[in-house]
Amino acid sequence: MLGVSGARRRLPQAMQDRDFALFILVVLAMNLASQMIAVAIGWQVYDIRHRAFDLGLIGLLEFAPVFLLALPAGTLTDRVARRLVLGIAAVLLVAVAASLIVVSAAGAHELWPFLALASASGTATALFFPATRALPGMLVDRDLLPSALAIRSVGAQTAMVAGPALGGVLFTLSPEVVYGTALGLFALAVLALAAMRVRANPSLVAASQLERMLGGIRFIGRTPILLGVILLDLLAVLFGGAVALLPVFAQTILHTGPAGLGLLRSAPAVGAVAGGILLIRRPLPTAAGPTMIFVVSLFGASMIAFGLSHWMVLSLAALAISGAADIVSVNIRTTTATMITPDEVRGRVGSVEAVFVGASNQLGAFESGTAAALLGAVPAVVAGGAVTILIALGWTRLFPDLAKLGRLSELGAADDPAAQGVSVA
Repeated sequence: MLGVSGARRRLPQAMQDRDFALFILVVLAMNLASQMIAVAIGWQVYDIRHRAFDLGLIGLLEFAPVFLLALPAGTLTDRVARRLVLGIAAVLLVAVAASLIVVSAAGAHELWPFLALASASGTATALFFPATRALPGMLVDRDLLPSALAIRSVGAQTAMVAGPALGGVLFTLSPEVVYGTALGLFALAVLALAAMRVRANPSLVAASQLERMLGGIRFIGRTPILLGVILLDLLAVLFGGAVALLPVFAQTILHTGPAGLGLLRSAPAVGAVAGGILLIRRPLPTAAGPTMIFVVSLFGASMIAFGLSHWMVLSLAALAISGAADIVSVNIRTTTATMITPDEVRGRVGSVEAVFVGASNQLGAFESGTAAALLGAVPAVVAGGAVTILIALGWTRLFPDLAKLGRLSELGAADDPAAQGVSVA
């Protein structure tokens, strides 16, 4: 018992809280399962007609529900128990994984079942994202939030390291093994949520239903620093991301199989985990604004290197660097959003953030697939990286307040628009 107690004391302070530790288990399990599924679906979808555009369609249909359901999902997250909202998302993903087992067992020769299940997965994401954004502030004290958010990011990125690699290896056995394992992980998340204790949501201020739904949009629109970090992160991944095209690079450029594809998908997360661990041990010591401009530019440069590479080792290194840059950008965005957003509107702000993140990931996948169909995979990735660098360098003129953003640990009431009379209805 003393050994267990001593080991717990050596954990980061936020992880010593039972309920926050359960929350991290949920994040880890759900992201691990989702990444395993992404590898299997990517390979199966591309194998049907060998068209990069089909991979883009998957991304588009995953994003559409996030966009359409953002406002009601955010309002739901602020009105009912956030743990319940997250549980509904996990149960829906259990159903998606079970359906994928059935589709694969039938031969997986048609595209439409994957498109339909992508929409269902996007619906789960619409619920998952605002709930996971709002919960940490209800589980740990404010002074622990920067570290807690870094831990959450590392948990998600650790799943992105192990998930694709594990998915690629299990795919060599059969797709059904991948989806069955994912189903078990989603079920584990449901059990962890059932064991979690979370205090009640803060009460919403009196307002019409429409005013409540628009609360997140209004708050972000009146907070230039928050709008700037969210938009920059969105555009960087929208134009610079290449994840959706990894099956193309794996099969036609790097000439590797499903296991190699799993390594490629894991590489950005390896860099992200390394960067995230440093952020846990030592929160960002430099001014956040200039740092974000630099890491987004670095992300674009790494994508150019990946697009031009025909050597597996160089490709993995470029993707790892992109992940390290991205985790710093994500940490700046999420910490800024959490620190300056009042608890009663965090679900709605999180749902708007989900649209931006979904646009950068799922809609970015559609953009990548379309650009690759028109230009070819290599020119599409290289051009996207160059555009990302140009956007980062020009951002200081569009959002001068972001360029002046100081240390995240100094964000407080003076930076909180709610404290300055901004309505958060």
